[in-house]
Amino acid sequence: MTAKSITPKELHTRHQQGETIDLIDVRTPVEFREVHAEYARNIPLDAFDPQEVLSNRNGSSDKPLYVICRSGSRAAKACEKLVACGSNNVVNVEGGTLAWEEAGLPVERGQKAMSLERQVRIAAGFLVLTGVILGFAVHPAFFGLSGFVGAGLMFAGITDTCAMGMLIAKMPWNKVTQVTECKAK
Repeated sequence: MTAKSITPKELHTRHQQGETIDLIDVRTPVEFREVHAEYARNIPLDAFDPQEVLSNRNGSSDKPLYVICRSGSRAAKACEKLVACGSNNVVNVEGGTLAWEEAGLPVERGQKAMSLERQVRIAAGFLVLTGVILGFAVHPAFFGLSGFVGAGLMFAGITDTCAMGMLIAKMPWNKVTQVTECKAK
C-alpha cells in the first residue's frame, strides 16, 4: 500500500471545516523556523522514527496523518516509512510548503535562513573550483575532487538523496536551539 495524497487547499478546507489535522513537517528545523504551515509540527526526516511518531499520536490513530516538506519528496519518504510500519492512513501534502504558500494559505514565518539547497550548491561549486585550481597548481590528482563532487551530484539527482545536504544540515549554523513545534489548532 502506498500513501495517499492531498492538495494544500483540500487540507486547509478540512481544517476550516473543523477536522483536527495532524500535520508533520519533515524539513530541517532551520527550514521549518523560516516558514511553515500554521498548524504543522516539525519532525526532521533525519531524526524521523516512524514507530515513535505512530505511538505518540494520542489515540488519534484512526485519523489521517498528514506529512509535508518543501516540495514533496522528503514527505514521500517519510510516508513510505510510516506505511512500512503498518500505518494505513498516511497522506502526503502535494507540492509541500512551496505549494502551500503559492496557494496563499496561512503560514507562520520566523527567522530567514539560507536554504539548504543553496548551501549545497555553494559547497559543491567551491569543491569543484578548488579541485580544478589544485589540479593545475599542485598536482593533477586533485582533479579527482571535482570528479567526485560531480559523481555525487549525479547520484543525488538520480536517487533524490543528497549526502552533502544531509551533512550540511548537521552543521552548527543549521541548528535551532529552541523547540520548533506549533500549538495544536
